[in-house]
Amino acid sequence: MDSDLIARAHALAEENFLAGSGPGGQNANKVATEVQLRVNIYRLRLPPPVFARLRMLAGSKLTAAGVLIITARQHRTQEANRQLAREKLEALLEEAHRQPKRRAKSRVSRAGKLQRLKAKKARGAVKANRGKVSPSDW
Repeated sequence: MDSDLIARAHALAEENFLAGSGPGGQNANKVATEVQLRVNIYRLRLPPPVFARLRMLAGSKLTAAGVLIITARQHRTQEANRQLAREKLEALLEEAHRQPKRRAKSRVSRAGKLQRLKAKKARGAVKANRGKVSPSDW
């Protein structure tokens, strides 16, 4: 993945700072340390396969309008959360650029097929022997 794309993504990113939810006491209530990063993925001009993988990876972080929303509230400072949000964005873009390996089809050998059929016959014979016992079987 090229650094040009990362630079473009950082330039297009809009940052909002929110008061973090959850624990943190007085600091969480008065300081807006949570970072919300918004990037319009259509403006990144990604190749179609990369774009499709990014949409799959983003999941619920992607809005219907094509805006990718990444939040970071792990740290107590805005700067640390800003850095974390940007790292999450970079990791997501890198993962989208990574092409998955093609799955090699596997085949069952002839011996394996025969073994499976033999086991099925044996199981069928066990089931066939169940049922009512007639007096002639005594």
